[in-house]
Amino acid sequence: MNDNAVVMLTALNLEYQAVRRRLVDPQVHVHERGTRFEVGTLRGTHCRVVLGLTGKGNHSAAVLAERAIQCFKPTAVLFVGVAGALWGTPLGDVVVATHVYAYHGGTSEDDGLKARPRVWEIAHEIAQLAAHIGRTGDWADDTNTNPNVHFGAIAAGEIVQNSRISSEARWIREHFNDALAIEMEAAGVAQAGHLSGAPVAIIRGISDRADGTKDSAGDTAWQPVAAANAAAFAVRLAAELMGQQEEHAMREAGEPKHHGNITNIASGMVGIQAARVTGSTVVMGGTPQAFTAADLERELAVFRDALARSRSAGQLDDGTYAAATAELDIASTALKENVPERQSKVVLALKRLRGLIAEVAELATKIGTLIAAANGLS
Repeated sequence: MNDNAVVMLTALNLEYQAVRRRLVDPQVHVHERGTRFEVGTLRGTHCRVVLGLTGKGNHSAAVLAERAIQCFKPTAVLFVGVAGALWGTPLGDVVVATHVYAYHGGTSEDDGLKARPRVWEIAHEIAQLAAHIGRTGDWADDTNTNPNVHFGAIAAGEIVQNSRISSEARWIREHFNDALAIEMEAAGVAQAGHLSGAPVAIIRGISDRADGTKDSAGDTAWQPVAAANAAAFAVRLAAELMGQQEEHAMREAGEPKHHGNITNIASGMVGIQAARVTGSTVVMGGTPQAFTAADLERELAVFRDALARSRSAGQLDDGTYAAATAELDIASTALKENVPERQSKVVLALKRLRGLIAEVAELATKIGTLIAAANGLS
């Protein structure tokens, strides 16, 4: 499917409904393995949302997030739901994860359990946009609860945390004392996004204090409020993300010239005045011509050289470079296949590649051009 959609995942039906009621005409999409998604449009916008239910736990969240990314190739993945508060974050408020701790990693030694967590950071562009929305203060639906949005770490484990004095609570307080909220799915979704090259945001409404006071009556009172507030922030973020993507696409389409090793396609009367033109393909004529597999293969070879230069310059570490070249190999191999899904394989590999090199502006610009070319592959 096209990439002009945002995937939103939830663990609980309550959270799912908080998002679903904001969608217009949701249609069921069934994955070949039976996972059911609903695809609709956010009310009052052109933003398409793919909504899915993962169930509880990091493992199922990771598998279904990966499944959604492979199937829909989204602009971003947002995990939306409720969480327990740490360090007094008020009930009903929203926490957006600046980074996620998988806090159950560790090593048991004679002198105690030593922390070995994994950590994932939010994508910079999403972090900037979320912070801007938070500053405006006009995202909330329910002005009666007057929720605020907080930005900080979220801890994700495999247990429901409901104590301030248990050994687990002391462990978290000792090793993860900057976490604002605690839950059970963010680490799985963050890992799926990292491996697939899809930007991820974790958005949680605070429904309990994780301090021994969590009970059925409190859940009944605060879970709907917290879920609704998280959904309100998430749909605003999704709409802004799609609007920002459309602005980027329009700006790129209107650029009179580009720098670097790219293909320039022009229609109408054009003129080129230069002492030398190298490393670019210029196509001129009455109408734009389709980008062929051979054209794209040449551009991928040029991009491979650019990757190597960035590694030599210290812009990419060895691990990122290895992962990026692996995705480039996948795209190059797919280009040579004469199968109906060739285009989607190439696009998906390049999008994963984009996620890996997003911090290198020059490479990110080039890969955006290659993705656009792959989408129009003849």
